[in-house]
Amino acid sequence: MGITTRRIVVLSLLGGFAVVMALLPIMGMPQTWMLYLIYFFVFLAAANMWNLLAGFSGLLALCPAAFIGLAGYTMTILTWLNIPFYVGILVGGVVAALFSILISGSVFRMKGVYFAIGTLVVPEILRLVFLRWRPVGGELSGGGAGYMVKGVSEVIMQETYWLGLAVAVASIILIGIILRSKFGLGLAAIRDNDTSAASSGIDVFRLKLYSFIIAAFVMGVAGAIFYSYQRYIEPNSAFNIRWLMIVLLATVIGGKGIEEGPFVGAIIVVILHFQLARYGEISLLIQGIILVVIMLAVPQGITGLIRDLRRSGSFRPG
Repeated sequence: MGITTRRIVVLSLLGGFAVVMALLPIMGMPQTWMLYLIYFFVFLAAANMWNLLAGFSGLLALCPAAFIGLAGYTMTILTWLNIPFYVGILVGGVVAALFSILISGSVFRMKGVYFAIGTLVVPEILRLVFLRWRPVGGELSGGGAGYMVKGVSEVIMQETYWLGLAVAVASIILIGIILRSKFGLGLAAIRDNDTSAASSGIDVFRLKLYSFIIAAFVMGVAGAIFYSYQRYIEPNSAFNIRWLMIVLLATVIGGKGIEEGPFVGAIIVVILHFQLARYGEISLLIQGIILVVIMLAVPQGITGLIRDLRRSGSFRPG
């Protein structure tokens, strides 16, 4: 099968998937399943972007909660200013992208594990800032106690579902476009060896910055959609390490650096999310154990394992 034919097949499958998913609420899908799929769409979009950073760009950015939380807060505050929530979702993505530019000058000076640690503390700093934030005057009060999202009480669940589906499909298409462009080739060179890439004339900082901005925007949009459904936001959840665990698990379980990996991983993470919810804070420990086991037992992830088995002839579907 030629490359062009394969692309047509993949695009047709993606289009068919999007159409079927979009029609399910109209066909009377139970609300429980709709809830599962909303979470799946949000987790998939965020995991795709983390895979862009860690899997394809070599940037082990541990700050997805910063982008998600900032976008969620932006959307919420704008609803208090009587701006429609769907406008706030896009503005939230823009704010997350601008914040990524703001911190890039500092975190990009670090390399390897120092970069990871540097980005890890960013959400915690934001959490402490928002916990101590006390707006003065007007009805926008509450600060660290959090805020209700205004103007969404009449929004039906199907609308949030379609917004989640849109950002999930957009993230898949975006990854596909990036990986098949010169931009994607440059990122692959940087991931393999950024020193060699720089010596070959690749602008390492610029490409890393672009991927950082793109990931921040899409994660922000996904997070704002999530909190528009939750209808409430507060610092301890918005900037929680759970968001990092979600994208880590989805990417590692599915296959880091593999285009299809986050899709498979996000399905499993949604199942784990709802099954482990009964265990409260212990669920983070359980997820951490699962993450370590997967990294040791199947470092290439599920899709990577299937790919390797197919190449070796040990796995033949059908």
